[in-house]
Amino acid sequence: SMLNQAVAREIQVSAQYMLQHTKIEKLKRRIIKENYLLESTTYDEFGKLLEELAIQEMKHLADIMERIYILGGEATTKPDKIIIGNSMREFAELNVKAEEEALELYRQIIEAAKNIGDRETWVMFSKIYSDEEEHLLKFQDYSEMENEPDLGETEESEWRAIFGKDYVTLLNKALASEISAVVQYTTQHEKAEGLERMRRKKAALEVITGKNKASVVSDMLKTIFREEMDHM
Repeated sequence: SMLNQAVAREIQVSAQYMLQHTKIEKLKRRIIKENYLLESTTYDEFGKLLEELAIQEMKHLADIMERIYILGGEATTKPDKIIIGNSMREFAELNVKAEEEALELYRQIIEAAKNIGDRETWVMFSKIYSDEEEHLLKFQDYSEMENEPDLGETEESEWRAIFGKDYVTLLNKALASEISAVVQYTTQHEKAEGLERMRRKKAALEVITGKNKASVVSDMLKTIFREEMDHM
């Protein structure tokens, strides 16, 4: 149950940070001179950071899921509530809160793993804890920035004006489908990885190649998962 709380949190933040990363493009359209005069703006730098951390959180998610399956459990596919925000400072403040909650949960998991002698989980979460602490410090820097002035957005061009709310709703359905696929394929990949590590290789070809059916399926799912991340 504690490990699945971690899974739900990792799904939440990986999606949250990636969606914030893409929303940065909308914020950049605001009428602020630096967006036109500089090759790299605060928006660009924060956007890169969000993308990097989203990918790192997905790696945490994969590691925790695989550990759950190795221990004989079933990983959840339901995230904690995803909240995006409407400005860089709001992104950072929401993400500081998410990281603080993660650190509190992971301290409990590290202590529990130590108490029952589960060294592998203890080592894994100790490493993840260090990563999350680094994320917290980075988001704290951005949360202390002044709010950017709200000068409105550039006027909508004619081509953008033709895309109404119903059309955006369709695109959001596609986005929800991609998020669902990413979580599903990640879960299946880690379950296959766990099965591959737990099952003995019996056939001669399995022993020689180090592969069995579970590992082949795992490799296939990993490729598809990466494509779905790009779609998202």
